[in-house]
Amino acid sequence: MRKLVVGWILIGSLGYFVLPWYMINDGFLSFSWLIEYELEDHASGIIFGLTEKKWLLPLIGPLIFPLILFFFKYSRRTYANIFLISGLVGFLYFFFQGYAIGVRGWNYPIFESLFGEIDRQFGIGLGAVLTISTFIFYVTHGLSSRGWLNGDNFIVGTIWLIIILVTLFVFMPIFSMLHRAFINSEGVHTLVSFSDKFINKGLWGLDCLVSNVGCGVVWNTLTMGVLTALSSTLLGLGFALLVARTNFKFKRLFKVLSVLPIITPPFVIGLAIIILFGRSGAVSTFLEWGFDVERSRWIYGLSGIWFAQTLAFTPITFLVLIGVIESVSPSMEEASQTLRAGKWQVFKTVTFPLIRPGIANAFLLGFIESLADFGNPLVLGGDFDVLSTEIFFAVVGAQYDESRAAVLAIILLSMVLLAFYVQNQWLGKRSYVSITGKGDSGLYAELPQSIKNFIYFIVIPWGLLTLVIYVMIMFGGFVEMWGVDHSFTLKHYVNAFSVSFDEKIGLHWTGTAWNSFSTTFWVAVLSAPPTAAIGILTAYLLARHNFIGKKAFEFGTMLSFAIPGTIIGVSYIFAFNTPPIEITGTGIILIISFVFRNMPVGVRAGIASMNQLDPHLDEASATLNANSYQTFKNIILPLLKPAIVAALVFSFVRAMTAISAVIFLVSARYDLATSYILGRLESNDYGLAIVYASALIVVMLITIVIIQLLVGRRKLGRRDQYFSLIQGNTG
Repeated sequence: MRKLVVGWILIGSLGYFVLPWYMINDGFLSFSWLIEYELEDHASGIIFGLTEKKWLLPLIGPLIFPLILFFFKYSRRTYANIFLISGLVGFLYFFFQGYAIGVRGWNYPIFESLFGEIDRQFGIGLGAVLTISTFIFYVTHGLSSRGWLNGDNFIVGTIWLIIILVTLFVFMPIFSMLHRAFINSEGVHTLVSFSDKFINKGLWGLDCLVSNVGCGVVWNTLTMGVLTALSSTLLGLGFALLVARTNFKFKRLFKVLSVLPIITPPFVIGLAIIILFGRSGAVSTFLEWGFDVERSRWIYGLSGIWFAQTLAFTPITFLVLIGVIESVSPSMEEASQTLRAGKWQVFKTVTFPLIRPGIANAFLLGFIESLADFGNPLVLGGDFDVLSTEIFFAVVGAQYDESRAAVLAIILLSMVLLAFYVQNQWLGKRSYVSITGKGDSGLYAELPQSIKNFIYFIVIPWGLLTLVIYVMIMFGGFVEMWGVDHSFTLKHYVNAFSVSFDEKIGLHWTGTAWNSFSTTFWVAVLSAPPTAAIGILTAYLLARHNFIGKKAFEFGTMLSFAIPGTIIGVSYIFAFNTPPIEITGTGIILIISFVFRNMPVGVRAGIASMNQLDPHLDEASATLNANSYQTFKNIILPLLKPAIVAALVFSFVRAMTAISAVIFLVSARYDLATSYILGRLESNDYGLAIVYASALIVVMLITIVIIQLLVGRRKLGRRDQYFSLIQGNTG
């Protein structure tokens, strides 16, 4: 412990006394600050404090104050209080000076009247980050030394770290956006402005029940969310059971087909559906020619959005459910079979109840994704309006009504909270533990034939439809104009990904897509590990530990997933365009937005898997004198490999295909693939857009395989013998 304390004091001292305090325009890794260690841009905190920015000087006190513990002998209580007070004083003062002083001096006139005029400051750099991290360690170490959460440094530190990160990168940006719901056109805060926009017939109207007039936007959204959640959960469960519990000959192919839609930009899926099922689509043309079926516009509206969202979000439910189903230990199924229970009884009374947490979490994620999606409603919505598109047009449309967008976002949040409450009520306080550490044969119970037939009935046609859609997408890259001129060509690939060689400069990436492609890939690679890490750690804390504010903590982790991406993007601009966190236009803001936007998937997948791990495993580890960190690393993590894979895969592919949040955050230097594709679609350059989307699909498939190989599979008993045994019994 002494080494840990000394290490953190050295880290904080390095940040305050040596490294640049403010952000460097060229980036820290350019190391320009080493060559140009100038006061203006690259100086350390202590140098700034001793010269022009004297408000930084008081930070030295709480930073070095714990050093007195190495010269005098104190009681454990005094030891804890010194760290706690030093950390709190340093953290609060850092927070005050950061938000009170901006690019024009004091942000609030009252401070200028009290303390006079001062110089400006910029966004914090690496030095400030290390210093504030040290203060956070002081606080957590002080709390654990006082016995909080049984004095467990790992648990206390993890809770505080996640609380601070979620507060900083979820609550604060959302608050910066939502408080505008109470601002009128004159910029004055008032409840009247909120109520006028909230109580609106266009939102809550039910004229559709008595006439042909459409219902309010809220009811459209709720209907769409429930339908999509039901269909995507049912299909996800079907795919998961097909892959995990049957000996279907082509199940590996269907496992690939189950995740294909998640690795495709949503507007590309919408465009493929239009090409296939629109009035001039291939399927519509064939049905009219072969069966005299009149062409229609059924694909636009509720049915089209439902179809597209089910296609897009089934992979999410599958990734959650496959981990849960693979986590079910056969011991209870074996016990049921020894009591002469039939296949249907085993499935109904044992298997299905044990996977209820996964079903509930999959439904919740499908519902939230449907509510937050605006790409599919934008392409296929027609006159069927939903909250996400209304928010989008309120923010980026001609009306530009931030207050209305904020009101709609509050309604959307309320719907998500309702779904969250219903899920908790359905799960109740039942136990879903199945992995106890006790031995079993490792052989799953065979599914009833009726369940198998139902799975084949819904999964195989859907998988084949998915295959057709992606064949069409790939086909579109080799024709002049998809849906118009199908002459073979390679010009789209040449324009996007051409490479040339020059004797002077060597290999030259001349294709127009290379810049955005490389940026997108590295942003996705860098954002996936922290997304999975924070998600799994959060799931562990929620499933295994009780602490004050746990419900609010869980809500905070889901909040970013519930808000439409457009709101996330705009709120990040408002929150991080000025000091102390000035990262708009950088690659860091893209990584951060992806981490906290996608973190809930890791949380829900982790919770679903953690509910199946017997807490006695933790207790057994503790009896062997293992601390919580060792238990988590050596016991919990190996058993959470399905959830880890789900979090890594989802975060990576969503970072590669996201558009709604990052469309506001990209810059000329940090452009992303989806914004590039959207630009090509707006220019009617469909061929180039499809080529780029096809390349993304191939890269993401390869990366998913690599992630699976790196993480590995959790091994519980003789699982590899299962399918051969089933095949022998049914042969």
